[in-house]
Amino acid sequence: MATAPSTSSPLSLPALPWAENALEPVISAKTISFHYGKHHKTYVENANKLIVGTELADLPLEQIVRASAGKADRVGIFNNTAQAWNHDFYWKSLKPKGGGEPPSALKAKIDSAFGSVDACKKELANAAVQQFGSGWAWLVLEGDKLKIVKTGNAETPITQNLKPLLTIDVWEHAYYLDYQNKRVDYVNALIDKLVNWEFAAQNLAKG
Repeated sequence: MATAPSTSSPLSLPALPWAENALEPVISAKTISFHYGKHHKTYVENANKLIVGTELADLPLEQIVRASAGKADRVGIFNNTAQAWNHDFYWKSLKPKGGGEPPSALKAKIDSAFGSVDACKKELANAAVQQFGSGWAWLVLEGDKLKIVKTGNAETPITQNLKPLLTIDVWEHAYYLDYQNKRVDYVNALIDKLVNWEFAAQNLAKG
C-alpha cells in the first residue's frame, strides 16, 4: 500500500514577535501587513515549492540557505530561503519603544569596535542608506570584533562566516508606503526608535 504524500510544508511562516500595529508611527500597520503578509509569506511559499522532492526538503531553513548559496542550479532556492531567513531576523531586530542604550556587554563591544554607540549607529545608517538598490545593512561579529556590513538582494552574512547581530531591511517594500523614496528618514527613525539592542546582545552572548 502506497504511503500518502505529506500535505504539510517543510517551511512555515514564523509569527511576528509583536502586533502589526506595534511599530507605529515609525512603521505603519499597513506596511507590516504588506511586508510580512505578502512579501515574507511569498518567499516561504516559493521556497517550499522549490525544495519539494529535493534532499533539502527536510533541513532547517538556515541549513538550506547555506547549502544553496553559490550554487548556479539553486539560485531560486537560495533567493527565497535567504529572504525568508533575513526577514525573520529583521522582525526580531525591531521592537516597540526600541533604540536607546545597548546592554552593557554589547555596549562595551560596540565602544571597542566603533568608539561609541553613536558612531556605530552612524556607520550602520550609512551602510543602509548607501546600499545601492535592494538589500540589507547588518551589525555582525567577525571573529571577536563587531563590524558593519551590507549585502545586496537576498545575500546574507550567514554564508560569509559572519555572525549577524541585527539587520535593517532596505528593500523598497520595507519603507515605501510610509516614507516613499526617503530611505534615510526610514533608516534614522528605525535606528533611533525601533532597533532591538537586546536581540543583538542575545546573539552576541550565543558566541
